[in-house]
Amino acid sequence: MPTSSDTSMTCPGLTLLYVDSDCVVVDKPAGLHAVPGLGADKADSVLTRLQLQDPNIFAVHRLDRDTSGVMVFGRHRAARRALGIQFQDRLISKRYLALVAGVVTDDHGTMAWPMRYDPGNKPRQVIDSINGKPAVTHWQCIQRYADTSLLSLEPITGRTHQLRLHLCTLGYAIVGDQLYANAHWQAQSQRLCLHAAELGFAHPGDGRAMHFTVPAQFIPHENLTRSV
Repeated sequence: MPTSSDTSMTCPGLTLLYVDSDCVVVDKPAGLHAVPGLGADKADSVLTRLQLQDPNIFAVHRLDRDTSGVMVFGRHRAARRALGIQFQDRLISKRYLALVAGVVTDDHGTMAWPMRYDPGNKPRQVIDSINGKPAVTHWQCIQRYADTSLLSLEPITGRTHQLRLHLCTLGYAIVGDQLYANAHWQAQSQRLCLHAAELGFAHPGDGRAMHFTVPAQFIPHENLTRSV
């Protein structure tokens, strides 16, 4: 992990993984919006907290409120543009970890189900092979437990709720998912067990390779039945 070149910036309630004059990398906690939404109850976010320290900070990507993990922000317009192009052109490397309901039988696979908003039930998404937008996720089983599995996920596209809906459609909803899991698995965790564990990108100022890894806090350590 790169070493911060500017340790003077702090932000209450956030863990800053890296700070320099071009970008800030944050370990976003679960339950906090990435950017502010509509309404006073959605005003608190990673972006607004960072902007209290530096009003010129820009968001270049998002994570769901209930997803934790690595995010990068640009500290000026040129940095936002440079990072935004990388996301747009799919030059960013991303890896997520998810604890899912059930013991996954296969070791790896690809989920390629088009999806769209459910207009009568936002923010839920639905699979729609005719009107949906392309969505592709590669997955690998890392560990199998007594009644859950830990998966590594590589989203090729970045649709809203893509990982959550794809895994539910595959038959293994994410533990703690209040939208897509059934009532039993919703109750098994106080948080959504989805974490943006790795993020790699080219530095928006000098182009050097940047890579950040943050462990997930929800990985179980008991009842392990098999590793792959």
